[in-house]
Amino acid sequence: MRLIPITLCAAAMALAASCGSHQEYKTDSLGVEVTSEQNREYSYTDKQAGYWYGTTHQKDLQWYSGWNMAKKRVLADYTLSVDGKPLDRSEAVCTVYPDRLVRKWDNAVETFSMTDNLPILHIAVETEGAGTSISLDHSLITDSHMAEDGLFFIPNEAPDNRIMLCSDGKKGFVLTYGTEEECRALQKRFSTDGQKLIKARKERINSLVTEYNPTKSNLPELDRSLDWITITMDELITEQQGNGIYAGLPWFNEYWGRDMFISMPGACLVTGQFDIAKEILKDFAKLQDTDPSSETYGRIPNRANLEGILYNTTDGTPRFVIQAYQLAQYSGDTEFLHELYPAIKISIDASIRNYTDSKGYLTHADADTWMDVKRNGIPGSPRGNRANDIQALWYEQLTAGSHIAALMGDDSSAEEWSGLAQMLAANFESDYCDKDGAFIYDHLNADGSKDTQFRPNQVYCFDLIADDEFKQKVTRRVWEELVYPWGVASLAQWDPQFHPQHENWHYYHKDDAYHNGTIWLWNNGMAMQRMIEYGQVDAAWELFCNMNRQALHEGAVGSLSENADAHPREGHSWVKRSGTFLQAWSNAEHLRVWYQHFLGIRPNLLEGKIVIEPRIPSEITDIQTSVKIGNGTLHYTYKKGKVSVKLEGVDAELEIHEPAGQQDSPLFEGVGFCMPDPLESYPCFATYYETALTY
Repeated sequence: MRLIPITLCAAAMALAASCGSHQEYKTDSLGVEVTSEQNREYSYTDKQAGYWYGTTHQKDLQWYSGWNMAKKRVLADYTLSVDGKPLDRSEAVCTVYPDRLVRKWDNAVETFSMTDNLPILHIAVETEGAGTSISLDHSLITDSHMAEDGLFFIPNEAPDNRIMLCSDGKKGFVLTYGTEEECRALQKRFSTDGQKLIKARKERINSLVTEYNPTKSNLPELDRSLDWITITMDELITEQQGNGIYAGLPWFNEYWGRDMFISMPGACLVTGQFDIAKEILKDFAKLQDTDPSSETYGRIPNRANLEGILYNTTDGTPRFVIQAYQLAQYSGDTEFLHELYPAIKISIDASIRNYTDSKGYLTHADADTWMDVKRNGIPGSPRGNRANDIQALWYEQLTAGSHIAALMGDDSSAEEWSGLAQMLAANFESDYCDKDGAFIYDHLNADGSKDTQFRPNQVYCFDLIADDEFKQKVTRRVWEELVYPWGVASLAQWDPQFHPQHENWHYYHKDDAYHNGTIWLWNNGMAMQRMIEYGQVDAAWELFCNMNRQALHEGAVGSLSENADAHPREGHSWVKRSGTFLQAWSNAEHLRVWYQHFLGIRPNLLEGKIVIEPRIPSEITDIQTSVKIGNGTLHYTYKKGKVSVKLEGVDAELEIHEPAGQQDSPLFEGVGFCMPDPLESYPCFATYYETALTY
C-alpha cells in the first residue's frame, strides 16, 4: 500500500474545527466503544450520493472500505501521524457515535465526521504534539498537484473530478470532492460554516430519536438498539438520483424497488417521515416501464442506479402500490395519490392484460421474485411461474389499488380489481394449501405441479386464507423448521438442497446457498408478526432481542446484516453474518414489527381511526414513546399492564384494545426455535473442491 504523506501548516487557512458545542444531545449517550479485537464496521452517509464505510481499527485495507461517491470508490483510507510517528489504530480506544467516529490514543484524539448534503469529510485532531500530518492511501487515487489552498488528487474511478485535501486551520484536515472549482467552493464553505454544518447534521440525527421516535422503557438495551437501528436505517434514505433508499452498505448503494418498498414502512411510516416517502414514490413512479410493447410493461424498476434501470422482478410493483396506500393511511393525505394514480392504474391493468392466468394468478419468470439469484444464467432457487408470495402481493396490490381507485372516483376499476382479488383468494386456498401437512406450497410450476420445498414465503400468504387454525399450524411449523435463534432460514434443513453456511468456498459457490438455507433477517419481521398475532409474544421477543444484540455488539455498529449462516462455524456458538453489513430491509422490518405489532400501533386515517393493540413481552414493565401520525403525534405509555395514549394534532378515533402478552394455546404448546443438525448430515459437504468456488 503506497501512502502519500503531506504536512500542512495549521496557519495556512482558518477553517472551522469540529463541533464543540456544550449542548447535550441524546446521541452523545449512544456511543459504542469497540475494542481492537472486535474491529467492527461503521458507516456514515452524506444523505446524497456519498458515504464512508470502514472498520474501527482498520489496518489491512478492505476492498469495499473508504469514501464512495455515486457508485464510485474515490478514497480507500488514510493514516494520521503526530510528530512524524503514525498513529496505530490497533492501539486506539474507538467509540462510534451516530454522527462521528472518535479514536483516542495517549497522545492524540481523532474525530471523523461528515456533513449533510455536501461531499465534505472532516478529520479533526487534538494533540499536544507539535505537528500532525495525514497520509492518503494511493490505491484509488493519482497525484494531481499542489495549489496554494490545498493538495489535489485524481480519483481513478472518477477522473473528471478531484479530491482536495487541506488543513482545517488547527491540527486536523478537510477533504472535499468535485471539480477543482467545486472543491474550492466547498472548502471555502466549510471554512466559514464548518461548525454550523456539523452541528446541523448532529441535530438532524438527534431529532430522529427525540422528536420522531423517542423511546424509554425499563430496558436500556432495548432503547439503545431501537435508537441505533432507527438512525442507521435513516442513513440509507438518500438522494443519489432522485429520492430513494439504498438497499444496503457497503456495496448496494443503489435503489432496488423491491428492497425499497419492503423497507418503507419501517424506514418512513413508523418513523413519521411521510414527506420523504411521498417523494420516493413519486420519483420511482417516473421510472415505470410505460411501453405497451415491452415484456415488462407496467413494472416499477427492480433496480435503478446511475448506470441504468432493470425491471427484472415481479414483486417490486405490487409493493409500490401497497406502500402508496399505506402511506395514505399513516398520513391521512390523498393529494399525492392523484399524481401516482396513472402509474398505479397502468401497473394493475398491464398485469391483468398480460400476466394473469384464468384463475387470476399473477405469472412471472422463475427468478423474478426476491429469490432471484442466478449463476451462469441458471436460477439458484427457481420458483416456477406462480410463487405463493407473489400471489399474496398481487392480492394486496389489487385490494390497495381498488381502495385508491375509489378515492380517485374510478369506480369501474375499483369494482373490477376488487372482484379479481376475491377470485384470487377463492382459488388460492384450494390450490396452495396442504391442510394435512400444515404448509403452503411455495409455488406452482408452469405445468401446474406443486412445489413442496419448505420456505418462509408461506407466512406472507395469510390474507388469502380463511382457515385460521390452519394458519396457526403453518406458523408453528415455520417457526420450528425455519426460525433459528439468529433468524429465518430460506429453506428447511431437511431439504437435500439445504446449505448451512452462506460462504463455504471449497464446497459450494455462495450463490448456491444464497436462497437455499442462508438466513435472511428481513424475514424475521413477518415471522415475529405471525407469532405475535397468535399470542406467542415471548417467543417472538426472544428473536427480537437477539437482533438487538447484533446491532449493539456484533458486526456493523447499530445495524442488522443482510444475511447470516444457518449453522455456526466450528468452535462458535453463534453464526457468522454475511451479505451487506447494513441492510435496509433487515433494519426496517425490525422497526416495523416493534411499532405495529409489539406496541400494536396501526393507523388508518383514511377511515379516521387508529388501532392500538399492544402485545407487550413479559420482560417489559413500562414504555414511553411518541409516534408521528398524520399532522400530529400519538403519545403512548405502558405501565403496570395498562396502556394510555394521548393524541395531539390529528382528529381520529382511537380503538384501544387491552394489552396482551404471552397467551397459552394448545396449538403452540412447547414451541421452540429450530436448531441446526450436525454438519456432516448435509449433502452439500459431500464434495471438496481444491480450488475455491468464487466469482
